Amino acid sequence: MAEEVSGVHSIGGGIYPKARVLNRGIAKLIDLFIVAAAGQMFVPVGFLGGLAYILISDGFAGGRSIGKRVIGLQTVRPDRREAAGFRESIIRNLPFAVAQLAYAVPYVGWLVSAAIIAFEAVLILGNEQGRRLGDEVAGTQVLDAGRLALPD
Repeated sequence: MAEEVSGVHSIGGGIYPKARVLNRGIAKLIDLFIVAAAGQMFVPVGFLGGLAYILISDGFAGGRSIGKRVIGLQTVRPDRREAAGFRESIIRNLPFAVAQLAYAVPYVGWLVSAAIIAFEAVLILGNEQGRRLGDEVAGTQVLDAGRLALPD
């Protein structure tokens, strides 16, 4: 049940195959390096800038953070067949923002942060579409870029 739209395969019913887990991990790692660099270079406002980047990064043009753009991934709203915006980005990345805030607290916060990230990773692995808690709440999914045939 696939139709071809300008070289991109669209799958009926709004169900799309998940992006590779390794690619998602590498993209998130790139984004976290950006956050860590901002925190170290622009103390103390870098922490807040990094927190803001975590929240809004997937709302940039085409639903792609810097890490997703480098790796070739895209955050989309499959039900509407459109790229995620800033609203969806903030909602889907709240768990990671909480993890960053918790990480600022020594020992206990580090454990809480690791638990949040591990929980999200387990959900990505166990979900058929690779949707974690943030994706479920925001109604988003991460796909290989160009996998969703967006309307003109």
